Amino acid sequence: MTSPSPPSDVVVVGCGPSGAVLAALLARRGRRVTVVERHPEVFGLPRATSFDGETARLLAAAGVGAGLPGISVPATGYQWRGADGQVLLDIGFSETGRYGWPDANTMHQPALERLLGAALAAQPGVEVRRGLTVVDLSQTEDGVTVVAEDRAGVTHTFHAGWVVGCDGANSVVRELAAVPMADLGFSFEWLLCDVALHEPREFAPTNIQLCDPARPTTLVGSGPDRRRWEFMCLPGESAAELDNVEAAWRLLAPHGVTPRTATLLRSGVYRSHARWAQQWRQGRVLLAGDAAHLMPPFAGQGMCSGIRDVSNLAWKLDLVLDGRADERLLDSYTLERRGHTREAVLASVKLGRVICVTDPAAAADRDAAIRANGGGRRTTPPEATRLTTGVLHPGGGDVIGTGRIARDGVTGRFEDLVPPGFVLVTTEEPGAWGEAQHAFLAELRAAVVHLVPGDRVAGPGQVRDVDGGYLSYLRDRAAASVLIRPDFHVYGTAAEGAVAALLDGLRVRLRTG
Repeated sequence: MTSPSPPSDVVVVGCGPSGAVLAALLARRGRRVTVVERHPEVFGLPRATSFDGETARLLAAAGVGAGLPGISVPATGYQWRGADGQVLLDIGFSETGRYGWPDANTMHQPALERLLGAALAAQPGVEVRRGLTVVDLSQTEDGVTVVAEDRAGVTHTFHAGWVVGCDGANSVVRELAAVPMADLGFSFEWLLCDVALHEPREFAPTNIQLCDPARPTTLVGSGPDRRRWEFMCLPGESAAELDNVEAAWRLLAPHGVTPRTATLLRSGVYRSHARWAQQWRQGRVLLAGDAAHLMPPFAGQGMCSGIRDVSNLAWKLDLVLDGRADERLLDSYTLERRGHTREAVLASVKLGRVICVTDPAAAADRDAAIRANGGGRRTTPPEATRLTTGVLHPGGGDVIGTGRIARDGVTGRFEDLVPPGFVLVTTEEPGAWGEAQHAFLAELRAAVVHLVPGDRVAGPGQVRDVDGGYLSYLRDRAAASVLIRPDFHVYGTAAEGAVAALLDGLRVRLRTG
């Protein structure tokens, strides 16, 4: 028996963080979205344990910013320590990072997924269908058909203009679309132990990597009242030797974690991988999140990269769906995100090659080399990775920081006072542009922010730059205007009198892909 559903603009397969954020972003733009998820309920076990400040900003853009403090705890820092306990790497995190949120946030992933689920339930354009496993898909020039089965064997058919596979490492969508994966062959097994401590304990800093050749070990926060330890399987040691509760308690005991001091919520061996999809678009089928890439956990960028994927994709799909952009624009999604993510995977592998050293002599040489090159000095997190190709104008690519502005008598964070979407920040009078540029801004539904210094009295329609960050950004680039994409990447900057060329360049790009 087949149960058909009304057509949607987009079918999203998978309701993990990436799929849920994509559905939320599309729905907030007025799109009809069907989410097909194989698990009947939110998957109860955490996978990711953290998200960075840039990702927090993207989550807030999906409508869950107010709930993030309730499901996460800011991390204080991240250290690598050698076998002798000496610090090899020391990154300090701020609770007020450059993107308006704490630099690093520990969390319990099921709590984040429930928060996103509540946001989707509040969107009238979203239908979430749980307990369905995708078994087939087909596409024509005009749309895609997805066939799924429930646990009773009943088939359900969904029609949409586009399908996005956010269905994880073992993606059915990727398999059905016959998309090959590039595999670096970098893989290690680790025993993962999630615990709830019976009494509060301070861990300074929050996240620690023990680069001990006797057994590399990771200690990280995983949200309110939870913590994770991960122990590397050593050469010659089988996964079966560690994949049991007794082994978990044995390895946790030296860290003061015993059945008397903690509850073991979960233990199990997992294998990390370093892979990415060769193509992220196959006709009207697209991939995102773990369906498109897998990376070792050492940089903590797996889930974050998935949320960056869908934040990049959502605004492009929105423009294509109602004809404001040619569908070839979606090819820039692969171009931008595959290159971005490939670098993240390579960086994670590079970190892993340093961490996963089990030969004592090699580890000693490593530690000495790190210290000789200034290792152990306190540093700050790197800025978000900029784009170097794709939908960009000269001067574009950065992820712009955020700061406080004052608008209509209210002072607050920029994103809280300016509608989401394209934003043109300028020191010029908006009336100086031509009708064609104003019409294009209206077509984009872009916000225009006429910026003045924070110590100046704002005139009608003007916005004060309270912290001075935006004006400083423009001065550093000899620019009078900056056009910001919905994913917070800078499309480009323009000198005084050159806004028309900036906007005209984007208009041509959207219409030609």
